[in-house]
Amino acid sequence: MTADVASTVYPPEHARDAQAIEAGRLLFAGACDFVAGAPTADALPEDTLPEVAFAGRSNVGKSSLLNALTGRTTLARVSNTPGRTRQLNFFSLGQRLMLVDLPGYGYAEAPKHEIARWSELMRLYLKGRASLRRTLLLVDARHGLKPIDDPLMTMFDESAVSFQLVLTKSDKLSPKGLAQRLETIATALKSHVAAHPAIHATSAQGGTGIAELRAELAALASASQPC
Repeated sequence: MTADVASTVYPPEHARDAQAIEAGRLLFAGACDFVAGAPTADALPEDTLPEVAFAGRSNVGKSSLLNALTGRTTLARVSNTPGRTRQLNFFSLGQRLMLVDLPGYGYAEAPKHEIARWSELMRLYLKGRASLRRTLLLVDARHGLKPIDDPLMTMFDESAVSFQLVLTKSDKLSPKGLAQRLETIATALKSHVAAHPAIHATSAQGGTGIAELRAELAALASASQPC
């Protein structure tokens, strides 16, 4: 891995600080309550807290990551059937940060009109939510970025929506394979102006990277503007 690329990838130095790790632990040790499920734009709850949205292809491990972050097994439903999340689900974390579970995309077996509805709902939310601090784009470490991810990243760029790559299932790769995957993705992200340079590599099953990602999100809970 080259030096310039290595400086942009996991583990981000700012998320490894002991105080940041502890702040993340304390935030995610608190209450995490379901607030609302929004199947349409007019059902979105009032944006009173800083928000972090979780996006990704269907079956990328989004529910497993949310459960691992919060230390719960049933916060977000884990299913072997992709496309279960058919609305935007909002969870209040200690009345300090709102976690927003977005519908997975790329699920071809859903009716076309449903796919269109989910896509439009996501677009309206991501482009118009003043409280949105960052969107985490989850990518399966085994497969990396795919063409189906491109339209969403382009929309982020055009709408100035800050997004950050989070690799899931990183324990499925060897250390060398993971390093190569990180380098490839970091290089690809250089063409996206809205992309945060630091990448998180995580494993919901093994716990890799969970503490560091909690630290990152705790910092966002205190941010007054997207960063």
